[in-house]
Amino acid sequence: MEKRTALITGGVSGIGKATAFHLAEKGYQLVINYRNSDAEANSLAKQLDSQFGTKSLAVQGDVANEGDCHRIVKEAVSAFGSIDVFIHNAGPYVHERKRLAEYTFDEWNYILHGNLSSFFYLSKEIIPLMRKQKWGRIITLGFDRAETAPGWIYRSAFASAKTGLASLTRTIALEEREYGITANMVCPGDITNEWKEKNIMEATEAKISAAAFERQGTGEDIARVIGFIVEEKSDFITGSIIPVTGGSDVLGKVFKS
Repeated sequence: MEKRTALITGGVSGIGKATAFHLAEKGYQLVINYRNSDAEANSLAKQLDSQFGTKSLAVQGDVANEGDCHRIVKEAVSAFGSIDVFIHNAGPYVHERKRLAEYTFDEWNYILHGNLSSFFYLSKEIIPLMRKQKWGRIITLGFDRAETAPGWIYRSAFASAKTGLASLTRTIALEEREYGITANMVCPGDITNEWKEKNIMEATEAKISAAAFERQGTGEDIARVIGFIVEEKSDFITGSIIPVTGGSDVLGKVFKS
């Protein structure tokens, strides 16, 4: 069987980078999308190729921009001939705690375009490719309980986009199942920036060192779930919203701090 090709948006850092390492180790060819980090993206592609003997391509593009999405897919297909796995990890997020009325129009539109419309732009290009080969894996990233459309204080734009994305992911699962395409959402828990690129062993050692009750969540936790979903034998898993939270209450964190 020919090697599968995976496109990871926002794949230069954080969970996207952890996923890139996990899939490269499994032998996937990788298209690593990035917005601004040109040197980091090309360095990562070279590192993956050297370490795992695979082929990786770094492609610049802002997924909130329709034209960039078209170019990203075009460059990926030109290099590898197909996109078998599409992992939509990129998505802008406002860390500042802001009520809905405090968002500017530009902030609101960019968060919605970057998290939701971007998925439409890319899927419209990628799904026809997957239909032709009668096989595909689509993964989106959400947040805890996104499928229930919960309120998330101070995160109105992001929460609105991701709950819409959860519904869209499940809709694609229904529409494309006859073509051998699955679509699922993975919902990370409260994984802080410093732990997004670390592994489970590091988290376990830190827990023991600090005599803590529970360990930190890591990028590897999310990457392992994604790696399982994209396997050949995971074709019966579709339309699922999968929490990977360690049992923590992500949405209630603001009331504890």
